[in-house]
Amino acid sequence: MGITSRMIPTEDASARKREIEEKLKQEQETLSFIRENLEKSDQLTKGMVSILSSFESRLMQLENSIIPVHKQTENLQRLQENVDKTLSCMDHVISYYHVAKDTDKIIREGPTGRLDEYLACIAKIQKAVEYFQDNNPDSPELNTVKARFEKGKELLEGEFRSLLTRYSKPVPPILILDAISVDEELELVQDEVVLEHLPEAVLQDIICIAGWLVEYGRNQDFMNVYFQIRSNQLDRSIKGLKDHFRKNSASSGVPYSPAVQTKRKDTPTKKAPRRPGTIRKAQNLLKQYSQHGLDGKKGGSNLNPLEGKDDVLDIEIDSYIHCISAFVKLAQSEYSLLTEIIPEHHQKKTFDSLIQEALDNLMLEGENIVTAARRAIMRHDYSAVLTIFPILKHLKMTKPDFDTTLQGTAASTKNKLPTLITSMETIGAKALEEFADSIKNDPDKEYNMPKDGTVHELTSNVSKVLGNLQLNLLSKSKVYEDSALSAIFLHNNYNYTLKSLEKSDLIQLVTVTQKKAEASYRELIEKEIQTYQRSWAKVTEHLADRNMPVLHPGTKLKDKERQVIKDKFKGFNDGLEELCKIQKGWAIPDKEQRDFIRQAQKKVVSDAYRAFLQRCANIFFTKNPEKYHKYRPEEVEEMIEKLFDTSA
Repeated sequence: MGITSRMIPTEDASARKREIEEKLKQEQETLSFIRENLEKSDQLTKGMVSILSSFESRLMQLENSIIPVHKQTENLQRLQENVDKTLSCMDHVISYYHVAKDTDKIIREGPTGRLDEYLACIAKIQKAVEYFQDNNPDSPELNTVKARFEKGKELLEGEFRSLLTRYSKPVPPILILDAISVDEELELVQDEVVLEHLPEAVLQDIICIAGWLVEYGRNQDFMNVYFQIRSNQLDRSIKGLKDHFRKNSASSGVPYSPAVQTKRKDTPTKKAPRRPGTIRKAQNLLKQYSQHGLDGKKGGSNLNPLEGKDDVLDIEIDSYIHCISAFVKLAQSEYSLLTEIIPEHHQKKTFDSLIQEALDNLMLEGENIVTAARRAIMRHDYSAVLTIFPILKHLKMTKPDFDTTLQGTAASTKNKLPTLITSMETIGAKALEEFADSIKNDPDKEYNMPKDGTVHELTSNVSKVLGNLQLNLLSKSKVYEDSALSAIFLHNNYNYTLKSLEKSDLIQLVTVTQKKAEASYRELIEKEIQTYQRSWAKVTEHLADRNMPVLHPGTKLKDKERQVIKDKFKGFNDGLEELCKIQKGWAIPDKEQRDFIRQAQKKVVSDAYRAFLQRCANIFFTKNPEKYHKYRPEEVEEMIEKLFDTSA
C-alpha cells in the first residue's frame, strides 16, 4: 500500500515535465522563427530605405533640372500672350484708322433699303469717335470720323423725313366716314375701322430711326419734322372730307355718307339717300323723339322746323359737324401712332403741336358760323340762327371725347372748344331773346304779308324755335344721372315755356300750325311728373304686401318673419330719409306746380305708410319698436312738404 502511493506522484511529475519541455521547445522554435523574420524585415527595410534615398536623390536632381525649364517656358508663354494681345490691340486700333475709308461707300449711298446695315456702319464710326476722343483727341482722324458720324446722322434724319413724307397720305374721306359712321336709325356704332397711316414695315423703320436719334443722335429736330408732316396730313384729311361733301352734294344734292356694312375695308357701301342739311337732320332727330313731341303722337311733331331755303349752307353745316367728329377720331389715331415713335416725355408736347393747325382751322370755321349768325340777327333773320343749335348740340356731345383726346395738352389748346361752345350758346341765347322781342313788336302790317293768306314767316319761325328748343332740352336733360332730376328739369322747362307762351299770347301764334300745342305741352308736363313720381317706388315698395308674413294679433312670429318686418321698416326709413335729403335741394320755381307735386306725393306715400302700420299694429316683432317705427304718418307728410325747398 505504501509503495503504490509513492509511485503515483512521481509519474505525474514526469508527465508534467515532459509537457513543459515540449511547450518550451515550441516557444523556442517560434522565437527562432520570429528572429529570422525580423532579420529579413530589417534587410528589406534597409533595401527600401536605400531605394527611397536613391529616388529622393534623383527627384532632387530632376527638380533642379526641370524648374528652371518650367520658369523659362512660363515666361515664354507670357511673352507669347502679350505679343498676341499687342497684335490684337494693334489690329483693333488700326481698324479705327480705316473706319472712315471702310464706311465711306455705305454712308454716301445712304440708309434707304438697308437700314440695319447702315446702323451697324454708324455704330462702327461711333466707336471710332469714342476711341480717338479717349486716346488721341488731337489726331486728325478724330475730325474725320466725327464728320463721317455727323454725315451719317444727317442722312438718317433725311431718311426719317423721306419715309414720313413718302408714305404719309391723307386719310380717304370714305374711310373717315366709315370710322365715324353711326347707324342713324338704330343708333349703333358700326364695326370699328382701323386707320392705318403707315405700312407696317415703314413704321418699324421710322421707329428704329427715331430710337437711334434719341439715344445716339442726341437730336430732337426729328420731332419737329414729325409733327409738321403729320400735322399737314391731318389737316389735309379733314379738308379732303369737306371737299368730298361739296363734290357729292354738288353732283347729287345728297352728301355721300357710306357706312360699314361688312368687316371688309375695301368695299364701303352707300346708305340710302338722306335729306340733306342740318335743319333736315333736326327734323329726323325730332322724329326719333316723337314720344316727346308736342302733338303727343307717335310719328313726329307738327312743330318740326319747315324746310330750309339755303341747301348750300345746310350742306356746309352738315360738313362741319362731320369734320368735328373726324378731327376727334383722326387725332386719337394720330396720338396712338405718335406714342410708338416719339419718346414718352415729349409725346404730349409733340401731339399738341401736331393738332394745332387742324384744330385752329375748325375753331376758325366755327367762329365764322357764329359771326354769320350774329350778322343774321342784325338783319333780324332768326331762322338762319337755327343752324347754331344742331352744331352746338354736337359740340357738347363730342366735348367729353375732345377732353379725353386733348388730355395733357396746353390749357390754351384744351380751352378752344369750350370757348367756341360758349360763343355759340351766347349767340343762340341772344337770337332767342331778340326773336321774342321781334315777335312782340313785329312791325308788319301790310308789307311782306303772304299774298295767298298762308302761314306767316314769323309763325313758321316760332315753330322752328320751339322744335329746336325742345330738342336741346332733351339733350341737356341727359346730363343728369338721376332720372327723377332729369324729369324735374324737363318739367320746369316745359312748364315755363307753356306759361310764357300763354302770358305773351304767343300760344295763339303757335296754334296756327299746331292746333293742340297747349294740350301737348300739358301732356309733356304730366308725363315728366309721372316719371318723377316713379322715383318714390323704391321707398313705397318696402310697404307692399310682397313677402309679408301672415299676421294675426297675438301670433308669435318666427325669427325669419320678424326680420322681414324689420327690413321693411328699415328700407322705408332709409329710402325716405335719402330721397328727402336729396330732393329738398331740387327746385320747382312755379309755386302752383310745386304744391301740386308735393300734395300728390304726400298722398301716395302717406296712404301706403298708414296701411302698412295698420297691418303691423298689435304685432310683436321687436323689443325696440321705436328703433323701426321712427316716423308717424304726419311726420312723413311734413318731410315731403319740405321737398324743393333749399331753405328747409
